[in-house]
Amino acid sequence: MTNIPAHILNAKLLIVDDNASNVMLLSKLLENRGYTNIHGVTDPREVEALYKQERHDLILLDIRMPHLDGYQVLEKLRALCEGDDYPPVMILTAQTDQETRYKALEAGAQDFLNKPFDQIEAMTRIRNLIEIRLLHNQVREQNMALDRKVKERTRELEETRLEVVRRLGAAAEYKDNETGMHVIRMSKTCQLLGQAIGMDERQSQILLNASPMHDIGKIGIPDRVLLKPGKLDPGEWEIMKTHTEIGAEILGSHTSDLMEMARVIAVTHHEKWDGSGYPRGLKGEDIPLVGRISAVADVFDALISERPYKDAWPVERAVALLEQESGAHFEPLLIEKFMIVLPQVLEIKEQFKDVNEERFHPFHRAGKEAGRDR
Repeated sequence: MTNIPAHILNAKLLIVDDNASNVMLLSKLLENRGYTNIHGVTDPREVEALYKQERHDLILLDIRMPHLDGYQVLEKLRALCEGDDYPPVMILTAQTDQETRYKALEAGAQDFLNKPFDQIEAMTRIRNLIEIRLLHNQVREQNMALDRKVKERTRELEETRLEVVRRLGAAAEYKDNETGMHVIRMSKTCQLLGQAIGMDERQSQILLNASPMHDIGKIGIPDRVLLKPGKLDPGEWEIMKTHTEIGAEILGSHTSDLMEMARVIAVTHHEKWDGSGYPRGLKGEDIPLVGRISAVADVFDALISERPYKDAWPVERAVALLEQESGAHFEPLLIEKFMIVLPQVLEIKEQFKDVNEERFHPFHRAGKEAGRDR
């Protein structure tokens, strides 16, 4: 007898035949060949539950049986299996007509033997089917492992990209002598507001990750303007306003959804609902939704945060300004939704507080009372 590898002899086999003698005979033949994991049933109604539990490597199936015939068993197996997980099935039957053979093969059987069968031929075919199945399983498991590695690597790359994005956004805030926490609070508020108006999970997640770059263009603003205490003169204010377009240039025209949204936010988060904003004077719904959302989140957090040129406003005063500017600076619907999520916004404020350090230049402290538009 040809030596059969142990992994083949350990394969899970299921014999389904309403004749107990046939089950016993085939089981004995297989045991004599060294197979160790054989299960036989005479009631085809048990096959479904057994396969769910064991996921057999080969099923040896009779056609003519009470309760369920072989075709019905094949149908149930097919309903259980997804994709390429369908098990090999060898039909063993006394019927020799071609119609039965074709019907069984079309129903999903992989091989067909007539009873009485030649033992050597039967054992060889059984071994071949098992070997193919186990090789298939091996390739399938390798593909699944590779898929997991690809997904993990993709996740790591995405996390790295998002971390770079967050740090770019924080860099702009540090340039403005802030703690960098503004971009976290602002982006989380954007996500809340996006969800409140019906944005789906994917889009709100992209908004969370894109909005930290809203002020990246500040990197290109001279310190004499960006860090000036008090109010900017008209010329300086024109320079300050260019940070929106500088931001768009820095972010470029990348094809990824994240970078495209970040660019849109950078260039539109200072547009106003009534058309009086900058840099393009867009009005109403001509302003992209993510720009309108970012405007609310950015202004609110800026108001309640300490800056080189101002003290932090009380929450009540900031809320009153948002309501006052509804329909002018901000879209009215967004202000309505903002008031609904305000408790969560305040939780974010508490969770991501600015570092309590004397980080601002002394002359900035002295100049706060003069005030300045953001």
